[in-house]
Amino acid sequence: MIDPTVSAYYIGDCRKLLKQLPDGCVQVCVTSPPFWGLRDYEEKLQIGLEATPERYVAELVKVFEEVWRVLSDDGTLWLNLGDCFAGSRSGPQGQSGQMADRTVSKHRGMMSQTMMSQTKGIDPKHPRKGPGSNDAPNRRLRGVLKPKDLVGIPWRVAFALQGAWPGITPKHPWYLRMDNIWSKPNPLPESVTDRCTKSHEYLFHLSKSASYYYDHKAIMEPVLWNGQHRNVMEPMDSAMPGAPPHRGLREYKSGNKERKQRADHGGAGDRGTNQPFGVPWQNTDDKRNKRSVWTVTPRPYDGAHFATYPPELIEPCILACSRPGDLVLDPFFGSGTTGEVAEKHERRWIGFDINPKYAELAKERTAQRTLPLTKGHRP
Repeated sequence: MIDPTVSAYYIGDCRKLLKQLPDGCVQVCVTSPPFWGLRDYEEKLQIGLEATPERYVAELVKVFEEVWRVLSDDGTLWLNLGDCFAGSRSGPQGQSGQMADRTVSKHRGMMSQTMMSQTKGIDPKHPRKGPGSNDAPNRRLRGVLKPKDLVGIPWRVAFALQGAWPGITPKHPWYLRMDNIWSKPNPLPESVTDRCTKSHEYLFHLSKSASYYYDHKAIMEPVLWNGQHRNVMEPMDSAMPGAPPHRGLREYKSGNKERKQRADHGGAGDRGTNQPFGVPWQNTDDKRNKRSVWTVTPRPYDGAHFATYPPELIEPCILACSRPGDLVLDPFFGSGTTGEVAEKHERRWIGFDINPKYAELAKERTAQRTLPLTKGHRP
């Protein structure tokens, strides 16, 4: 059995390693599995090279059945996934569509030369003979997906985990709580002229039970202010000919805790603004609940793991859904971002990855422990 009281990185198939963890020992799981058809890691048992989306989804359901078991009753899962398009040929990128942006390095999303030499893509000329696999994806999927179709991988996985996807029935359906959007200000450029450039991925929030641990105050956001007040616009001319000029938004703080009447009693001067008539809600701590669109800039990691998500993306997941001393799990650990963030905030962590090439990267990122991880341990 794996000791859940010690932070550690294990090399191997997460489907087997998860079985070595005791029931209910994990507080939160934060992870990003290999995206379907994106990359061949040259490992025979790897996830991501299944021939169809259905088989890919089924494999992930198996993984998260074990994650469900090792989670505490009030535990949660944060799952990062990106989408892709069906192409007119097989392989990681059909000529009519490109994979979701998952590459992060010092060249704004382009894979570093180190990893380019280590990690080979699927050969589009031989869709069934990708290196390390005899079952590379075929995106044509006769009668199902047409060229240029958005495959919908994230939602297929989310609905399957929820128990709402035809043909896949998990033993323990998850609660699908939120489809948070990772908005990327600097997405990978795409040479497409018939659709928008993809600049987002999904970060699904799922829970094991209807009631779970969630500290919303730990991740509250600042209210938008102009230094003193929120949402203030300068007066401007009306776009309608003959209409009076827009008087600008009134300078009131957001909120209504004290239910006090406004001095002008919500007069006609406030019409056309976003201020409620009569009772401004005063928010004394200048914070608001975190929104579901998270704008986080992908940033380079010199270690060269091309699928690294930024620490800022998963920090809210760990802060809101665990306490110091709790155990954080990542079954697709990669270069160790989850472990790095967990250690920063005094959480224990356990990571699994099938590819031994990333072990040294993960070791470097989790080597500096600023505070003892024994603080607040729960058996």
